[in-house]
Amino acid sequence: MNHTVQTVFPPVNSGQPPSYEMLKEEHEVAVLGAPHNPAPPMSTVIHIRSETSVPDHVVWSLFNTLFMNTCCLGFIAFAYSVKSRDRKMVGDLTGAQAYASTAKCLNIWALILGILMTIPLIVIPVLIYQAHR
Repeated sequence: MNHTVQTVFPPVNSGQPPSYEMLKEEHEVAVLGAPHNPAPPMSTVIHIRSETSVPDHVVWSLFNTLFMNTCCLGFIAFAYSVKSRDRKMVGDLTGAQAYASTAKCLNIWALILGILMTIPLIVIPVLIYQAHR
């Protein structure tokens, strides 16, 4: 019986690195050499404008419309808020800011009037109840 040993893998420490296939780009760099440019490398700076956030107060207006719609101020504020959001989507930040400012003012008045009307609605029945007791 004749036994011969065949190795499938080359020995690990043969002293030489394994041969790899040279890529086309590596071959071009090896033949042509590294690019020699006498000018120093240029850098490009891109200034990206940060988006100015214009609050449109839609949620606040919706709350005032549903819960404290005193003199329809909440509904009107909601309409101005939607107009502000539309202007913001179009890119008209000045118009969006003007509509948002009006919506904010209307929301403040709707909230103040709503609170001023809610307090007597709670206090007066309590006083009447205590007077009849």
